[in-house]
This record gives sequence, C-alpha cells and structure tokens, in this order.
Amino acid sequence: MKRTNDGGGTDRPPESGADSATGSAWGLPPDHEPGPETGRAPERPADAVTRRAAGVNLLALRSHNAALVLDLLRTAGPEGISRLELAERAGLTPQAVSKITARLREEGLATDAGRRASTGGKPRTVLRLVPEAGHAVGVHLDRDELRVVLVDLDGRVVGERCAPLSLGAGAEAVLDALLGEVTEVLSEALGSGAVLAPLGVGVALPGPLDHTRGVLHRVTGFPEWDGFPLRDVLAARLGVPVVVDKDTNAAALGLAVGGERGSFACLYLGTGLGAGLVIGDVVHRGARTGAGEFGHQVIQLDGPLCSCGNRGCVEALCLAAMGRGDVAEAARVLGEGAANLAGLLDIDAVLLGGRTIMAAPEPFVRGVAVVLDAHARREGSREGAVPVRLAPGGARAVAEGAAQLLLGPVFGRRDG
Repeated sequence: MKRTNDGGGTDRPPESGADSATGSAWGLPPDHEPGPETGRAPERPADAVTRRAAGVNLLALRSHNAALVLDLLRTAGPEGISRLELAERAGLTPQAVSKITARLREEGLATDAGRRASTGGKPRTVLRLVPEAGHAVGVHLDRDELRVVLVDLDGRVVGERCAPLSLGAGAEAVLDALLGEVTEVLSEALGSGAVLAPLGVGVALPGPLDHTRGVLHRVTGFPEWDGFPLRDVLAARLGVPVVVDKDTNAAALGLAVGGERGSFACLYLGTGLGAGLVIGDVVHRGARTGAGEFGHQVIQLDGPLCSCGNRGCVEALCLAAMGRGDVAEAARVLGEGAANLAGLLDIDAVLLGGRTIMAAPEPFVRGVAVVLDAHARREGSREGAVPVRLAPGGARAVAEGAAQLLLGPVFGRRDG
C-alpha cells in the first residue's frame, strides 16, 4: 500500500545534545537559537563579514519521507531522477512526491537536472540533489593528532585540517584546539565562496565510550577522560548538534556508506587497535554501545603487560612487534585475532585500516590472509577463507566517517 502523506515525524539525528545550547564558537548569541521557523544555521564569524546566505538548516526537515526522497536524489547522482521514478521507488503517491520535492526545491536542496523523454506526453523534468546545500563536520581525535574535515551532502570533502595534539594535554587544551580547527575549516570554506548550513559535528576518538550519551569511559592510556561528557560540552560550546562515537565505528560507517555491503569487520591499527563491526549493513555497537573492543582480547596468557592492565592483548603484542620492526609478526598476531573474530561472527570480509597498517599495507594484508586461510583449511570450510582487503579512505577515513554520523539521519540511515 502506498503512503499518501509526506510524513510528520521529527527525524533528527540521535544523540544531538544541542537543542538548548547556550553559546557558539561561531558567534551565536546566547538567546539566539536556530530553529525550524527560520530554517537557518547559526551565524559564524565569517558570515558577519560576507553576509552570505547560510542556507537551510537540514535538522528542520521533519519528514521521514523527505529523507527517503533526499536519499533517492543523492543516489541518482548528477543525472537526476524524475518525480514519477521517485514515487515508484519510495512507495509514495505522485502527489506526496510533488509536495516533498517542491519543499526541497524551495529550500535549495533539490534543483532541475534537465528533461527526459517520456513514453507519452510531455518530457519529464528530472531533479537532482544540490550537494553544496548542506555540510557536516567530521573530527578524528586521535591520541596524538587532530584531523577535521568538512563534507557536503554527497560526502565529498571540501575542507580539511590536521594538527598534532596530545589527548593527554587535558580537556581544556584539547577542546580549545578542536574548536579552533573546526572554526578554521569553516572559515576557509566560506572564503572559497561556499554556502554553509552545518548539520553539526561528528567526533570520533578511541574507546571505550558511551555513544548514546556521548560520555567517554577510560580511554586506554588516558584514564583522566573517564566520565567526561564530551558531546554535551562540545554542543554547548559550538551551538550545533554533536555526535560522539568510537573511531573504529566511524571508519566502519564510512565504509558502509561508501558501498561495502553485508557483514564485515574493519580492523583499525594506529596508535591503538580496535574493530568496527557492520552486521547486515548496520553498524553494530552493542547493547551498551561498547562492541568492538577488539584490541584487548587476550591471546597470550601471562604475555606482555598492556596499557589496559591485562597481559597478552592483541594490541600489546601487535604494537610490541612493530616497535621491534617485525611487521610480519605484527601481521600474524593481528591475523590470529581476526580469525577469532571471523569464527565468532561468521563475517563476509575483513578490512584493514589505520596509520600503522597504511605504512606497510601489503605485508599486513598478506600476513592476515595467510592466518585466516590456515584456519579455514583446518576447519574444512567449503567457502574458503574470509577475504582480507585494505580499507579505502586513507588517513582521513575516520574523520569522513565521523561526518557521516550527522549525514546519515538526513538521508534516513538508522545507524548514523
């Protein structure tokens, strides 16, 4: 049965934590909040100089069906899609689609992409998404580095900044640096003539943490962050929605949005080791959002002490091998951990990422694959070993995935 309305829900990104923020790093007065009645994003310092239109605040989109139509426009690409096709693919009536697309056009989110020959009657007008109508900020807060990207609605990176930063420098210093880099990347984009409607900021950093409440737990090696309400503090400072997640989850989300299908694990080895899990095309965070603490599985009883307090963790063994310059041993250890994970979850693929792996991609992919192949042969698997590939995205994969934490709900993704 086709739906006949354009929805009336309030599909906002979850865990935004910024609806009642009282200040903004972009000069938002304490008593001035963006709202659906204005459809405008908070004013930034550069706006005061250029007076450019800020565009629509996409958080004011209140229809699930509008998100569905937006997603179809996005996947159609620059060639566009007709209203009739939108109605057929979305399961909506042509009247509902006309109402939705008229609003999207009025708000600058959709525009004409030409005309297409019809099987009868006049040619059909096709519509396309306007990628530059909205933007999201993605932040990768690593143990020793801060990377910020600005992406448009298509997920294309239109601004990027990277700076060294110690997670152990203290909350105030880390927050000041983060706010400064976010402000700079926005100012640089404005200087290039972009029209910005920031959806908010997605922040990805090492776990463990509570994704639902945006509260950090005892980040391995940095116990002083235990219990810090990062989401709410940043939302109050920025005046826009903030979503906080683990770096591995953000990387996995970016892969899923980018086209990786099915169930897979993204093993991320950088300054630490973790796993982002996608089960049935959905990021798996677990009941308490703590899934993916892959690096602290013990595979060697009474092994070397890990920074988490245990002995013989995969992370400790991998990093120790890398410290000795023994990449083959690090890959073998990582492969044993990956084999445990593949056997437990019966996943379709293992993807490898992170700066340590990116420094020696071929030995890691080959070494992990050898271990998985050996396990598959011992088990007599008819399908063979779980395939191992290098995760795309490079150094900014986590930051781009963090931006998808905000973009996902705009296009109706429930795991954003």
